[in-house]
Amino acid sequence: MEAQSSCDLLLSRKRKKEDSNGETDEGERPGKIPRCTVGLRNPAPFADEIKPDGKPYKRVTMEEAKRGTPPDRPVRVYADGIFDVFHSGHARALMQAKRLFPNTHLIVGVCSDDLTHKYKGFTVMNEDERYDAITHCRYVDEVVRNAPWTLTPEFLAKHRIDFVAHDDIPYSSAGSDDVYKHIKDAGMFAPTQRTEGISTSDIITRIVRDYDVYVRRNLQRGYTAKELNVSFINEKKYHLQERVDKVKRKVRDVEEKSKEFVQKVEEKSIDLIQKWEEKSREFIGNFLQMFGPEGALVRRGFLMALCSQTCTRKSLIVTLFPVLKRKNQVFQSAVFLSSSEAHVERRKRPHAAGHQPPAEPQQQPHPRGALALSHIQASFLLQGLPASPQRGPGIPRQRGRR
Repeated sequence: MEAQSSCDLLLSRKRKKEDSNGETDEGERPGKIPRCTVGLRNPAPFADEIKPDGKPYKRVTMEEAKRGTPPDRPVRVYADGIFDVFHSGHARALMQAKRLFPNTHLIVGVCSDDLTHKYKGFTVMNEDERYDAITHCRYVDEVVRNAPWTLTPEFLAKHRIDFVAHDDIPYSSAGSDDVYKHIKDAGMFAPTQRTEGISTSDIITRIVRDYDVYVRRNLQRGYTAKELNVSFINEKKYHLQERVDKVKRKVRDVEEKSKEFVQKVEEKSIDLIQKWEEKSREFIGNFLQMFGPEGALVRRGFLMALCSQTCTRKSLIVTLFPVLKRKNQVFQSAVFLSSSEAHVERRKRPHAAGHQPPAEPQQQPHPRGALALSHIQASFLLQGLPASPQRGPGIPRQRGRR
C-alpha cells in the first residue's frame, strides 16, 4: 500500500508546459514521500532469452484485468516504439502502461534500424543502444528486439499479449491511417497519455537550432573537425568565436569588479566625509578657543601686559593663577620673575657710608630647573617659545631687522 501511494503521488505530477509566449506553467507538486528502496538490481531480459511457458494461453478480458488476476497469471501488456534518445516522455508512457492493471507484466517492443529508417527516418542511436536503454527502465519486465511495425495475430499469440498500450492518437504509417486500428477493433487497446513538451523530435530540433553552440562545445572537449564533419574554415571560425566570447567574458568580469571597486570607494569616501565633518567641528572649536574673543592668545596678551609692569609677587600670583593653573612652567617662571625684580631693586638702593654691599651669594639651581627670567624671557614662555633666545648647538643664527 505504501508503494502504491508513492506511485500515485509520482503519477500525479505534471510537467512544465511552455506556451506560445514562452511562459512556463508550473504544475502541482506532491508532498514528500517516505524513503524506500524499490529499484531493481538487474535489467529486463530479452524475450528470446526467456524460457517459454508450457501453460496454455487464454487472453483475459478488460473486466477481469481491472478486477485483478492471480499472481501466477499477470496481465501481459505490450507497448512498442522507436525509443530513440530515450527521455522522460518514454519513461512516463511505460509507467502508465505498467500501471494499467493491478497485476501487469509489461513487454516492450523496439523496432530495428532497418524498419525505422524505412518508415520513420534516421535515428540518433542505433538499435543496440536503444535496446539497452529500454532494458534499464524500471517499469519494463521484458524486451522484444526487432519488433514488427504492424502487429499481427501471430505475433500477439507468440508473446501471449493481452492488451496493447499506446496513446489513442491515430498513428498513420506504412500506408495505413492508423496502424492500431485492428487492435482497437479487437478490444485489446489500452490508451495512455502523451507527455507534452518533450519528444525525440523536440530534442533534435533544439540541437539543430543551436548547431554552432554544440559544435563549439564539442570542439572544446577534444573532438576533431573531421569527427564533427566540420570544414577547415568553419573550424577556424568557431575557434575565433570562442576566443571572442572569452574576451567578452573577461571584459564583463572586469566591469563587474570595477563596479564593486567603485562602490567600495564611494562607501569609503562617504565615511571619510563623515569623519572630516566630525573633525572639522573639533578643529573649528579649537580655533575659536585659540583665536576667539576669549581665546588663549587674548589671555597671553593680557599676561604680557602684566609682565611688562613692575608688580609684586603676590599680585602676579593672584593674576596668573586662574589663567595658567595648568601651565606649571610658565607659572613658576612668572613667580621667580617677580622675586628677581625685587632683588634687583634692593641692589640699586644707596648704602650707608662704610657699608659695603653684601657679597652676592652663589646662585643655587632650582630643584625643578626654574630660573629667574627677564621680561623678554617671560614673554617668550607665555607665547610658547623657548625661554632663552640664545642660539643653541646646531641652531643657525637668526638675523633680525636692523
